[in-house]
Amino acid sequence: MSSIMEQYEQRASTSFASAIDVVHLNRQTMGDRALEHEVLELFRRQARILLFRFEALTNPAERADVAHTLKGSARGVGANRVAFAADELERAAKSGEPTGRALAELAESIAEVTSAIELRFGLDS
Repeated sequence: MSSIMEQYEQRASTSFASAIDVVHLNRQTMGDRALEHEVLELFRRQARILLFRFEALTNPAERADVAHTLKGSARGVGANRVAFAADELERAAKSGEPTGRALAELAESIAEVTSAIELRFGLDS
């Protein structure tokens, strides 16, 4: 029978692998675990800030720029669901379509990734 710590680590690894493309991230960080931690912590902070910034803006071009920035950051770390949601949000903002559904999807995907990062590294919100 597994210890509680082993169960926790198993859950953290599974959660992380479903939220982040681990192979891509490993290529980006050259297998350096400290660099991975640093890059993911920066992404975790930036994603939240950009989400709040998007919600505060009213200009469609500025909103599209924020979504575009988040899309690029997400692709860089392998947060594919975040990147896809940010792409949908960028498209909606540029075309003047309602952004509510795309924004909700983005918020959910960011929450999933940030939770996985926090679980993997034992971080507080």
